[in-house]
Amino acid sequence: MSTVVASPRRIATLALPALVVLAAEPVYILVDTAVVGHLGQVPLAAIAVGGTVLTLIAWIGTVVAYGTTGRSARRFGAGDRAAAVAEGVQASWLALAVGLLVVVAMQIGGAALARTLAGGPGEVADAAALWLRIAALGAPGLLLAAAGNGWMRGVQDTRRPIWFVLGPNLLSAALCPLLVYPVGLGLVGSAVANVVAQSICGGLFVAALIAERVTLRPEPRLIRQQLVLSRDLLIRGVAFQASFLSAIAVASRFGPATAGAHQITLQLWFLTALLLDALAIAAQSLVGAALGAGDAAVARALARRLALVGGACGLAFAALVAAGAGVVPTWFSNDPQVHQQALLAWPWFAAMLPLAGVVFALDGVLIGAGDVRYLRNLTVLAALGGFLPAIWSAYVFGWGLGGIWAGLAFFVVLRLVAVLLRLRSGAWAVVGAVR
Repeated sequence: MSTVVASPRRIATLALPALVVLAAEPVYILVDTAVVGHLGQVPLAAIAVGGTVLTLIAWIGTVVAYGTTGRSARRFGAGDRAAAVAEGVQASWLALAVGLLVVVAMQIGGAALARTLAGGPGEVADAAALWLRIAALGAPGLLLAAAGNGWMRGVQDTRRPIWFVLGPNLLSAALCPLLVYPVGLGLVGSAVANVVAQSICGGLFVAALIAERVTLRPEPRLIRQQLVLSRDLLIRGVAFQASFLSAIAVASRFGPATAGAHQITLQLWFLTALLLDALAIAAQSLVGAALGAGDAAVARALARRLALVGGACGLAFAALVAAGAGVVPTWFSNDPQVHQQALLAWPWFAAMLPLAGVVFALDGVLIGAGDVRYLRNLTVLAALGGFLPAIWSAYVFGWGLGGIWAGLAFFVVLRLVAVLLRLRSGAWAVVGAVR
């Protein structure tokens, strides 16, 4: 058991399929950004605002997926696959309820939220509100897919999610430019394509759950247990999203070119972050299974190995990002002002990637171990004490987009120090089927 779980081949077997799944959505968003970016500054700035809110919804999905993976993996490691799948059933009910709430909330408050993030009424706010109302209709599918990914990773089924996620996103990537340009829907076409992908994806994961032939009844006891775990992950996610929403609010106040450049760089950051998160997914599954089987030594070995691999992958991504500094922004916009602004963020973007590789890998280790309370406290403190003061200082003192991205780098450094200290303590490695 130990040699299989801790082997590099086993890590790669879980991480590489997870990488494809994680990359599909951000790659689609990058395609979406490139298509809309050629409509002009206002549509690009609008999708920067609306896309940031959609990213918040996706983070809710991440909370559902990560919480489900850890609990399912522990039950799977203890030899109870049916109980591991049952965690997915309850997570899916939770995801559906939250997704429907998001739809209602965006229809009621989407316009006000868009105005707040865009810095007040205007063309950007109006366009962002319209995009957001339509795109939010895909929230139930997005969150159901997240729950499905969670339990499948827990039982170490990594092949089916590739097709469930990749297929709908490829369809939508082809549909988006058709709706935006030949059909003539413009920005609305982008939102419609988004909803199509997320709805099909969620439906495929629901069908897979039904095929498991387990009871589909809601179990309030299990849902309550998941909510306790999700509460800490959600608070952590709220700290992230408050930071990123503040960043787009500050960038918007420097003008459409700065907001557009921030959108391009931020979506590339999210893409690389999610690619690096493939190691975190492997860590959640393997560490959860190892601790569920009572093997703390394997869990500790995995943590050390994944930290090293994460740093190496981060270095590779940093080299690619640095090499593309003068070229990549031109793929997303024809505006020279947007290109100039993107170059202000680029050095910070590249420099933080090796550190982020270690941080994300160890985040996965701690989530798989169920040590989410520590991660919650760490993220809240790093956001309140580092990221938020830094980005609002960038606005007050006129540091521009470079200042905003320096704040993000500071946020990553604070988290790196804290997770390394936690890893060294060993307090996270608690064995048992459910922590």
